[in-house]
Amino acid sequence: FSPFFPPNSSWDAAYERELQTFQDIGDTGEIWFGEESMVRIIRWLEKHKVPLDSSVLDIGTGNGVLLVELAKSGYMNLTGIDYSPSAIQLSEKVREKEGMSNIKLKVEDFLAPSAELSGFDICIDKGTFDAISLDPGDAVGKRKLYVGSLGRVLKPEGLFLITSCNWTKEELLNEFREGFDILEELPTPKFCFGGRIGNSVTALVFQRK
Repeated sequence: FSPFFPPNSSWDAAYERELQTFQDIGDTGEIWFGEESMVRIIRWLEKHKVPLDSSVLDIGTGNGVLLVELAKSGYMNLTGIDYSPSAIQLSEKVREKEGMSNIKLKVEDFLAPSAELSGFDICIDKGTFDAISLDPGDAVGKRKLYVGSLGRVLKPEGLFLITSCNWTKEELLNEFREGFDILEELPTPKFCFGGRIGNSVTALVFQRK
């Protein structure tokens, strides 16, 4: 169990605290993996000239800040989901503060997505797959459900951008081998430990077959 992720029962409590803080002082709270992780994703989309009207789903949107940054970069068709109602409330407040009325936000459990959650050109995950992977109740089964859900909500040839601090590139390739091809590994900060160089964060782009 990683201290980076609270147990499932406390996600909502964590977002409730962030919601209260936002209401008190206008602070949006934690940006998972820091600002550079958002910049990395947006730069990749821009470099590959991904059309601004592409439909984008942010899986486990949290405070919704990534969607706000995508909107500021010109992306128009943005949806964020989170299974924590407090997270969606927080992201709604952030959306209002930034005046981004075109961002759609929904309370959804990605492991059991509703029928209307489908046909996306791009899915983005920053830490949600990690959190599911650490769930003490049947993590293996939940990872399989996640991959199945991703295949349902993403269009054929759609793009999946994942940022993880728990999984190596090889492990993620194995997790998503059914139905997805690797397109690119994005550069992430490196660290040195005991004379070996490694990445504390892995960022990959997959394409649905």
